[in-house]
Amino acid sequence: MPVLETPQRQAEPADPGVRPVRMTGPRLARLVDGLASADEARRTALTAEFWSEVERLGAPLVEELEGEPDHRAVTFLWRGHRATRQVMLLANRIIDRDRLAGSLLEHVPGTDVWHLGLRLRADHRGSYRLAADISPKEPPADPDGLQQRLRSLSAHAAPDPLNRRSVPTRWSPVPSSVFALPQAPAQPWIGRRGSVPAGRVERHRVASAALGGDRGTWVYLPPGHHPAVDSPLPVLALCDGDMWFGRLGFQHTLDALIADGALSPLTVVAPDAVDRHTRSRELGAREEFVSFLADELLPWAAGRWSLDTDPRRTVVAGQSLGAMTALYAGYLRPDRFGTVLAQSASLWWRPGLPPRSGPKPLAFGAPWLVTRFAAAEPRPVTVRLDVGLHEGSMVEHSRALYEVLRAAGYRVTYGEFNGGHDYVCWHGALADGLVRVLGA
Repeated sequence: MPVLETPQRQAEPADPGVRPVRMTGPRLARLVDGLASADEARRTALTAEFWSEVERLGAPLVEELEGEPDHRAVTFLWRGHRATRQVMLLANRIIDRDRLAGSLLEHVPGTDVWHLGLRLRADHRGSYRLAADISPKEPPADPDGLQQRLRSLSAHAAPDPLNRRSVPTRWSPVPSSVFALPQAPAQPWIGRRGSVPAGRVERHRVASAALGGDRGTWVYLPPGHHPAVDSPLPVLALCDGDMWFGRLGFQHTLDALIADGALSPLTVVAPDAVDRHTRSRELGAREEFVSFLADELLPWAAGRWSLDTDPRRTVVAGQSLGAMTALYAGYLRPDRFGTVLAQSASLWWRPGLPPRSGPKPLAFGAPWLVTRFAAAEPRPVTVRLDVGLHEGSMVEHSRALYEVLRAAGYRVTYGEFNGGHDYVCWHGALADGLVRVLGA
């Protein structure tokens, strides 16, 4: 499960229709009903038949619900053994990490089947992990002790062995599993396509006085571009290059978009976040990092490749704290950045924020950056905002920023996806945002 940059407490979704509701899916219910009157041989046969079906269909099981075409029953599964004491689901923003007992799978007595079913809207996409407790001690009976035990267990969460789809996880070598329900937005450009021309990805060290040293930076150069004869390229400055290019293979998405004619060839410069501490120190609304992007990174790239210096063709993008960086870059330096793509912006951030702080509802006051935009003269900047419906008060923060920008006359668009604080959602939103603002 991707590391989050906000407190783990699960807030209610902004739209009640997307709230996960625990339930028993139809296939699991049939298994339980069949087992109720079965002898041992029949129980063994029914269980084997169930697992054979899961192997064929994949996990989690996704089933239609009678009379509810816009929702599905989603059943997460684990094949346990005699030592399995409990199994926990860690699903991005659809479990409450302050009440982990609520995310424990149920055991079907007399079988190796563990399950947790959720009713989810049919356009949901997300990532998850599972953790099995095989310790010799019985789980604590008191809620506080159980919560502590489950928090410790969460460190051992792993991808679902019944699910072949996975995504790299931030700051961890262990990936997360991925599921997407039938009405989730298509992501046709994600993944390597061997049949399309491939761009070039390079690694460089960029000197930075603003950051007090040099910074590892990924550079994407589109296929077939010849600087001597072709027009200068638009530029994307993208936060978290080590994730996007080092782990997610975003270059393959760019190759596919360009090959399909959906996106004009562009150059991407994407500095590393380095590590969790460095990222927390540098990203957000930090003038030093904006200065690095505007006054050091872009001039460095323009000195090596044929790049368009028109701010209208220079995009800055990021996610979470990186989205705050992108928004602040548009706010401070519209002379360099004419377009901002911000997914799941951590608008709860403000200067001098105490450690472990996080989002609060708008009733506690407008977010700091929202007030800055509201009080300032409009910048000549185009803004695209995206946020997940399972991100709690971050949704109302993003809506508030959208309304402020729209009222001030900005060219701003806004989208909500049915998911959490999650790269499996951001990947598609970033690709769609680039098509929207740069096109072909």
